[in-house]
Amino acid sequence: MSKKQNNAINRREEIILAAIEVFAQEGYYRASTMKVAEKANISQPYIFRFFSSKEILLEEALKVSWSRINDSFLQVIQSATAEDLEKELISAYSQIMRNNENEILLQMQAQTIREENIIKVMQEGFLEIQSTVLNAFKSKGILNPSEQTLLFIARGMLCNISFSLQLPQLMDIDD
Repeated sequence: MSKKQNNAINRREEIILAAIEVFAQEGYYRASTMKVAEKANISQPYIFRFFSSKEILLEEALKVSWSRINDSFLQVIQSATAEDLEKELISAYSQIMRNNENEILLQMQAQTIREENIIKVMQEGFLEIQSTVLNAFKSKGILNPSEQTLLFIARGMLCNISFSLQLPQLMDIDD
């Protein structure tokens, strides 16, 4: 790969990271490519060398966020025992929430965007996570893997709500 190609890939990634932050903080409809360009320290027209529209930029930002979660889960699955699998998946997701707050906020906002392409990206992301977790639960011999997957994803969504609303007590469990 040439240095020019490598620089273009890096610049594209920088734009996506800037978009994640701007979209998460401003909301998709209020955010502009000008704000993304300012965050990435580039000119607005330069964004359009990589992304033909703001919607395509959002799609790519969402794909990055979903990939981060799935890749993290796949790493956990490789080494976790059946007894520790769910706990380690939760720990991995908690770390993503701490280190990539804007990605979680972006995904939550994207659930309300009714653009067909955005809905498709969100569906694909959820289905990939569901498949990854379900296959892991099955391969590790977890009882009722479908139900456990549903509960795991539901808890993850509650974690997102608790996190975004700064209501940790939503996650409290009587011991």
